Amino acid sequence: MKSTYKRRQFLHQVGQAAVAVPGLSMLSFDALSESLISAENKPAEDNKQAKKLGIALVGLGQYSEKQLAPALQETKNCRLAGIVTGTPDKIGKWKEKYNIPDKNVYNYLNFDSIKDNPDIDIVYIVLPNSMHAEYTIRAAKAGKHVICEKPMATSVKDCEAMIKACKEAGKMLSIGYRLHFEPHNIAMANYGSKETFGKVKKVIAIDSQEMEAGAWRLDRERAGGGPLMDLGIYCVQGALYTVGENPVSVSAKEGAKTDVSRFAEVEQSIDFQLEFPGGAVANCHTSYAEQGNTLRAEAEKGWFELDPAYGYDGLKGKTSKGDMDIQNVNQQALQMDDFADCVANKKPTRVPGEMGLRDVKILMAIYEAARTGKPVPLKLS
Repeated sequence: MKSTYKRRQFLHQVGQAAVAVPGLSMLSFDALSESLISAENKPAEDNKQAKKLGIALVGLGQYSEKQLAPALQETKNCRLAGIVTGTPDKIGKWKEKYNIPDKNVYNYLNFDSIKDNPDIDIVYIVLPNSMHAEYTIRAAKAGKHVICEKPMATSVKDCEAMIKACKEAGKMLSIGYRLHFEPHNIAMANYGSKETFGKVKKVIAIDSQEMEAGAWRLDRERAGGGPLMDLGIYCVQGALYTVGENPVSVSAKEGAKTDVSRFAEVEQSIDFQLEFPGGAVANCHTSYAEQGNTLRAEAEKGWFELDPAYGYDGLKGKTSKGDMDIQNVNQQALQMDDFADCVANKKPTRVPGEMGLRDVKILMAIYEAARTGKPVPLKLS
């Protein structure tokens, strides 16, 4: 009876997102379906958003170049209006390709002057993890709404400071959790929350990829950790929205290092298990020295899974009843359009800073469990 209450309480808190933006906000299949349908069918004259909001990308690395900037050519509610970079050689190409005027080009020294630019409504932080807090806080003080890439920060303290700064500035903060707008992952959450195959008993989540030597993600100071911070966070997210509960305990063990020089500062791999109040467990694995991309749920009356589960495209799903007949979408375009709509119409984002804070708390607990060899209780109220 107690676990049933906790699950209902969790889902109730999810439902309150439209009112209070709780830290426990999760995926909502019905909400996304409704929003996509309404966006397609709504007459232009009824749309409260009179113009596309301007987004400035802070950091012009691979994710900005290959994913975000192209996605902003497909968005309906927002556009690529500005760039912030510390690499002058990149400026010319970006200006020419995306027709960005000189006045909307910034570097890290003059970034704060973005406050005087009405073309920029939203700042998207796409920097190394250790820089997320500084630039989120500076953007908020400059009067801009913020999307911050995952993980939100490298410490709980920084996450809390980011949330405080945005609240004090009266600006919205969203985390770059694109899979909350991806229909395969939404289906996983829907199957779990509606118990389509019965109550979920076990989740298996794997996200691994090779990381080349010398990458900033292997620098502990800049990344805050290894594959757990970069890829394992998808396993955490997938487990939580599939089960539909927040975990109450975590245990973990770091894997052996087969390439000590490459992984001198961070873990090469780590296994961790999340325990949930309703009795479900999630067995998770992440590594920078192998390949893997799976989210699977085993329930009382069947199973459902994605493989691959977390990529930008090409996701595939199947269940014990057959294949999922779901099309792939431009995840980043949907993510940014949703946030622009939230800003324009003063609606809470489904992926708020409080969710990012919760996840960083879980990541820190995983590292503690691996370091001590003991389970770590989680209090995620």
